Amino acid sequence: MAATTIVYRKIIKPSSPTPSSFRHLNLTLMDYTNIPHYIPIASFYSIPKNCDINQISHILEKSLSKVLSSYYPFAGQFKDNNSYVDCNDIGVEYLHVRISCPMSEILNHPNNDVVDVVFPKDLPWGSTLNRSPLVVQLSHFDCGGIAVSACLSHKIADGYSFSRFLNDWADIARQVDFKPSPQFNASSFFPLMDDAPVIPNGVPEPQRHVSRMYNFSSSSLRRLKNVVATNSGVQNPTRIEVATALLHKCGVAVSMEKSGVFKPTLLSHVMNIRPPIPLNTMGNAFCLFGSITMTEDKITLPNYVAELQKAKQHLRDELKDKGTNQLATHALEILKQGVDIMKQGIFDAYSCTSFCNFGLYTIDFGWGRPVRVTLARNSMKNHFLFLDDPSGDGINVIVTLTKTDMLIFQSNKELLEFATPAVQSIK
Repeated sequence: MAATTIVYRKIIKPSSPTPSSFRHLNLTLMDYTNIPHYIPIASFYSIPKNCDINQISHILEKSLSKVLSSYYPFAGQFKDNNSYVDCNDIGVEYLHVRISCPMSEILNHPNNDVVDVVFPKDLPWGSTLNRSPLVVQLSHFDCGGIAVSACLSHKIADGYSFSRFLNDWADIARQVDFKPSPQFNASSFFPLMDDAPVIPNGVPEPQRHVSRMYNFSSSSLRRLKNVVATNSGVQNPTRIEVATALLHKCGVAVSMEKSGVFKPTLLSHVMNIRPPIPLNTMGNAFCLFGSITMTEDKITLPNYVAELQKAKQHLRDELKDKGTNQLATHALEILKQGVDIMKQGIFDAYSCTSFCNFGLYTIDFGWGRPVRVTLARNSMKNHFLFLDDPSGDGINVIVTLTKTDMLIFQSNKELLEFATPAVQSIK
């Protein structure tokens, strides 16, 4: 692994103080039940033109200070056993790091976990106590390429909120004339409840998990949609639905190869619920939906997509019927149902998260759009995380499995018919 050298480390504070009326931010039901301790996003950029690394760092630091005035909870501290954030402007950690290898060595590596090199060394964080929810790192490579990575506690925001922050930060760095307008009012929709369950987290040792990134090109996605739509009742499958179905099917194939028998499976997915709640609501604003496959004869792409569509539509109908004033109660019911099912121990559980259409490839600090956006190691096994690819038409997916399962999964012929390992040559 490439050696890293910390050039310097500092604390970046908001450019203007947070009003006393905003100092106390209550966490929400969804904040409390979140398992991942952090969201670690890295954006890689080709060699910036007409801007040296010291200028780049200065631009990032100055604009980060400005954007934190609007995203003030990110510069605060968790207090009272993580039940609220003290928005005390303590600041965020900022690191400037040099990495002794070309950027292509990271982006062309078949193991996505190598991107951990552009994140602070103490990830995953063991605790968010007495530290700010956000850590930022600027990494520059021997070739001149750079990476801007940021780690945000999942206790305070979801992927949608984080992507809004990153794009607002980049706009300020480019001196776009606007003021961000995030609203940290998610607790009004998801108030904290005493009986909220904690979601079980599979195998607890993240070092036993490995991640690979695969790309579904636009042409591969069209072929998958045709496979699903032909001779079935499935209408207008989305790119996420067909890719999810294929990955789920390949995961089941791994399980059957290991045990020799079919085991019922539970597939859960996260739905961003902006709308019905306002788009500028920051925090964790999502609900879960899922599908169960009980028999081996249901292991088909059309069936998986049909079940996903049915579950997604059911959730949409429920949200529409109940209204925003009952979101917390409904979300709690779904969480409890999922936890009860997982506690039975009879299912292989798979989970999916999508960051598609969040604008991660529009994060331009002034030296162009990223050539790759990805995340650090995931602590959850059997997890599929979807991202847009640079073209905007395809999908990149980070697959996280145990090492043993990954050896089988990555050789699946049906997977390789539609997906390819994501590598990219950087000049």
